[in-house]
Amino acid sequence: MLKASQIKIKVLLLSIIASILTADPIIGNEAPEFSLPDQDGAIRNLGDFRGKKLVVYFFPKADTPG
Repeated sequence: MLKASQIKIKVLLLSIIASILTADPIIGNEAPEFSLPDQDGAIRNLGDFRGKKLVVYFFPKADTPG
């Protein structure tokens, strides 16, 4: 059974993937606004990093499938 936090993360990721697949990204354009949980579970918004360099890295949590 999935925990509520796991469901929220999966819904966020699916919504991001859906917006990416429906958008026509062009190199050099600004990224669309999105929010993701950080390693501590706090929700971070892309806008929090405006004007700074940012790398978004996805990896599975330890001891989880995927």
